[in-house]
Amino acid sequence: MPFATHRALRYVTPLREGGSLPALVETDAGLYVTKFRGAGQGARALLAELIVGGIARALDLPFPDLALVDAPEAFGHAEPDPEIQDILKGSVGLNVGLGYVEGAFPYDPVAAGDLVSPDLAAEVVWLDALTTNIDRTARNPNLLIAGDDARLWLIDHGAALYFHHNWDSVDEARARAPFAPIKDHVLLSASGDIEAADARLAPRLTDEAIVEILAAIPDDLYMDAPEGRTAPFATPEANREAYARFFRQRLESPRAWVAEAVRAQGAHGTGDALPYRR
Repeated sequence: MPFATHRALRYVTPLREGGSLPALVETDAGLYVTKFRGAGQGARALLAELIVGGIARALDLPFPDLALVDAPEAFGHAEPDPEIQDILKGSVGLNVGLGYVEGAFPYDPVAAGDLVSPDLAAEVVWLDALTTNIDRTARNPNLLIAGDDARLWLIDHGAALYFHHNWDSVDEARARAPFAPIKDHVLLSASGDIEAADARLAPRLTDEAIVEILAAIPDDLYMDAPEGRTAPFATPEANREAYARFFRQRLESPRAWVAEAVRAQGAHGTGDALPYRR
């Protein structure tokens, strides 16, 4: 399913919690928390957002609306902060936005640990182990709770797929490797059966599903490269095939990264996790 593209109309406010300085942006479709290609890790972080978000969407995991945000040249020109101006100058064109979740508050495992079902927690752990997401810890959960039903939302996946910053190091062994940082996952102690989550989710990520997700991402994000460097592959299709090959190999059985998550869960125990109360 393609990603919608919305035009950026107004730079509302920077969100300084993140190192890449995202912002709340008014678009022609409403408010989006927008990450800019001119910030931090550039287009690689945006690719991670879109790929992981596309996978989460394919698996029906709770993810805010994910869209492309097109910033015109004059966008944000009145912002006085020179750091923001530098980011926006490098972000003309397509960026990535997550639909603003009204009234949301950050997930706290102490205060809200009993609001997440064990099955959903296990599925989030599985997703993050698959996509090598190092940024879902107790210190930085990147989860929101919102609404009268206290629904969980997954956000901020720019640090996932970190292998794509060094494609020369990616071979089949690395693609299939365990993901040791899963031991620090904020939902690990609240998770139910991770092997059962694997049995539910892995069959849904067929080659066709992965290819469809990768095809929905615009060519220029694959080919974007910092000044003085070149894109990792010569064409957008070669970039897509590299990601597709990584996921094809990572999803092959047996999945050592699933076994590592199960092992980490056993070593971690339930600790002070609250029993699910809904």
